[in-house]
Amino acid sequence: MQPVTLPEPIAAYFRADSDDPQAVSTCFTKDAQVRDEGHTYDGRAAIQAWKDDSASRYRYIATPIALEKADRSHVVTARVVGDFPGSPVDLRYSFMLERGKIASLEIGA
Repeated sequence: MQPVTLPEPIAAYFRADSDDPQAVSTCFTKDAQVRDEGHTYDGRAAIQAWKDDSASRYRYIATPIALEKADRSHVVTARVVGDFPGSPVDLRYSFMLERGKIASLEIGA
């Protein structure tokens, strides 16, 4: 499988998610929004709390395997492998970018 070339803000998100979960919120605009598992997180502080909670409950690696550009969004399919029920799973990360940062992210199956 060949590596996927991602726009820099998205590549930075996946790097931070793997290497430094505390740095994830810096990938987002100050008023960004994340939707994951039926919950919505508004702003960097809420996004960092979401990431801190995920990192405390599970250890996982998300590896991008495909990228689609649809209108203004970038949809990344990533294989997520870890110590959570149902691992491994392919998830779709739908990113909207703004001014070199992530303005919104929706994660789903």
